[in-house]
Amino acid sequence: MKTYAKFMALALVGAAAACNQAPDTAAEAEAEALENQADAIRAQGEETADAMEAQADNLDPRVDGVDSAAENAQEDKAQTVRERADAKADALDAKADRIDK
Repeated sequence: MKTYAKFMALALVGAAAACNQAPDTAAEAEAEALENQADAIRAQGEETADAMEAQADNLDPRVDGVDSAAENAQEDKAQTVRERADAKADALDAKADRIDK
């Protein structure tokens, strides 16, 4: 629920920032909303992945230059989260581009 609230807050911030210049058509408004949603998804993915990487650092408290298997696994999961968020955001951006032609 906390993640959903952050996502919606980011979407609202993006929408408020976009209010500086009103879109000319309904298609432009829809495309802009999709772009704002894509930005929010990308930001949330980055935030989640960064938190996961911070947790990964705590899994291996030794400072010996060698990461533990648990740390590497957590970092791999964080990278997957980041890539999935980027893929979703890229798909929304592409959809917005198709609408706004």
